[in-house]
Amino acid sequence: MVGLSTGEKRFIRGGIEQDLRPDGRRRLHYRPISIETGVIPQANGSARVRIGSTDVIVSVKAELGKPSMSRPDKGKIAFFLECSPTAAPMFEGRGGEELSMEISTALRRCLLGGRSGAGAGIDLSALKVLDGKICWDLYIDGLVVSSDGDLLDALGAAVKAALSNTGIPKVEVTYDASTDDQPEVDISDENFSGLDTSGVPVIITLTKVGRHYIVDATSEEESQMSSAVSVSVNRHGQICGFTKRGGAGLDPSVILDMISVAKHVSEELISVLDSEICAAESRSSSA
Repeated sequence: MVGLSTGEKRFIRGGIEQDLRPDGRRRLHYRPISIETGVIPQANGSARVRIGSTDVIVSVKAELGKPSMSRPDKGKIAFFLECSPTAAPMFEGRGGEELSMEISTALRRCLLGGRSGAGAGIDLSALKVLDGKICWDLYIDGLVVSSDGDLLDALGAAVKAALSNTGIPKVEVTYDASTDDQPEVDISDENFSGLDTSGVPVIITLTKVGRHYIVDATSEEESQMSSAVSVSVNRHGQICGFTKRGGAGLDPSVILDMISVAKHVSEELISVLDSEICAAESRSSSA
């Protein structure tokens, strides 16, 4: 928790009331966003995203696995998050483990539409290799290097960038359906295919401070929140996931308004991320 004086709290809340935040932004403006891709060579894909002073790294590792019986035509995705104890005091000790689990769950809910994967923003059917027998399992690992608020949005952007950077090895499968023999798989070391990430949503977190809500809240601003709603939105304006934190309840009409605002804000954020990811990929390929 950020320790603020009474005067500092009043300054933050008063500024948000007047649509002028401590760093000069308006309520619905993000801090500068920068993206690097290919930052972990041994991974199938990776990215580093900085939003203001919040700094996160995401890597994607692809391994062959077996589809679940309930979803034989889809691959699987698992999220793991580690928060460096030096990123923020709240990540020290057991509290850091609980917070990591909470953020991982929220990230999955926003990007995969919950435990079932219904409404997934990531196309899991693209990870199928052989129906009911072989699929790609993606292990998405996140590391919080430094935290100054808005972690979920930053991690969502980093996942999107890392998946855009991911290459899946081409495979040749030999399988005789008339026998129970295990399929033989030949994995290429040279030929890779990219993932279609056009449907991967962005995450917009709206933090309610007083009577207003803001995007991309800093740690100091988050310390003054009553609640926060995170909405994942794809480029077609469709809602892919939703999560809420904070103890204060929200009227359904307020939630609907927040979703509407998130959809509006998502258009600009998607445009910024598209541009940054494209520039990062260009730099990465020419390096």
